[in-house]
Amino acid sequence: MLSNTPTSYGTLARAFHWLVALLILSAVALGLYGESLPRNAETIDTLKTLYSAHKTIGVAAFFTALARILWALVQPRPAPLHPERRLETFGAELVHWALYGAMLVMPASGWISHAAQAGFAPILWPFGQTLPFVPQSDAVAHAAEGVHKLSALVLYAAVALHILGALKHVVIDRDATLARMTRGTAAGPGRAEHSALAPLLALVVWAAVVSVALLVPPPAEEGAAPAEAAATAPAPAATPAAAAGNWQVTQGTLGFTVKQMGAEVSGSLPTWTADIAYDEATGTGTVTVTIDTTTLALGSVSDQAKGPEFFDTAAHPSATFTAAISRGAGTAHTATGTLTLRGTEVPVVLPFTLTIAGDTATMTGETTLDRRAFGMGATYPDEAMVGFNVGVQIALTATRKN
Repeated sequence: MLSNTPTSYGTLARAFHWLVALLILSAVALGLYGESLPRNAETIDTLKTLYSAHKTIGVAAFFTALARILWALVQPRPAPLHPERRLETFGAELVHWALYGAMLVMPASGWISHAAQAGFAPILWPFGQTLPFVPQSDAVAHAAEGVHKLSALVLYAAVALHILGALKHVVIDRDATLARMTRGTAAGPGRAEHSALAPLLALVVWAAVVSVALLVPPPAEEGAAPAEAAATAPAPAATPAAAAGNWQVTQGTLGFTVKQMGAEVSGSLPTWTADIAYDEATGTGTVTVTIDTTTLALGSVSDQAKGPEFFDTAAHPSATFTAAISRGAGTAHTATGTLTLRGTEVPVVLPFTLTIAGDTATMTGETTLDRRAFGMGATYPDEAMVGFNVGVQIALTATRKN
């Protein structure tokens, strides 16, 4: 029989039950195994496969669980075999509703975290990797990841209690509770009043889970070494020299891109100053840019990027680019100088365009650096985990000083 009765579960409800169980347990197993693997060139292909499968199965579990819950809402729910055991019956219903919440919240939060942040290991389907109304935001990704991890703990507890309850019915009570879900056996009195308090309390539990997860600061990047995790507290910001040039920057961005596990990710260095002296008549000048590296942002690996392996912001909280400016044809210019980063000086050439309208100048430029020149990522000798080339993009608007 496809539908439920007051004493038995129908074929569709039983199929949904076991399919959701298989999907969620498979996704959990893949996720836990992926977390246990080291992050290096040897494991890159395995990690991509594991996490793509984990995410794909998680999305499938979400839709299957949603269909199961919608079906359950329009079906009669078989009565418990021992309605006179009020406390036991209430506990079973509470666990039941907590599981319903876990089946939706856990995969949904993981999906939102994936959609909010570009990265490797895509969902294996043709419908894209983003979600409507979910912005590309590190904050959203961290918040969703927090909900995902905390909801996993609720899932583990609810599944454990659910299994223990089933075993009790088989070993101690020796009744047909499990047989109703495995074979569709009809059993029980066929009448019972289900508590409205159980779903309400489960809703309160899930509201608390989501609230706590959103309030807890994001942890250090998973897989980072202890020394990297210890560098998460921002180091004191650099104190730039007073601007002595004839142009004052009013707004600007300093961004960079690098490949992580084969996928391009974007970062930014939001705190910096530029001391610019430029002569329009000759098209020459000088520039000194002082960058506060402790404010670096690079998605979910910001803390790792600040660690000793890469920017080492604890020891080197600032970087400096000093260059001479020369003009080419039209608006084309070049800044030729030295970038001091991690205590290492490297020659850098930055091509850029410059347009001046009255007392306002607009500049955009980009160049490519090699992380190895600065001693970054020594334990990543190839590009499987972290690319060698780092694209740097800068744009600013400046006004002439009186």
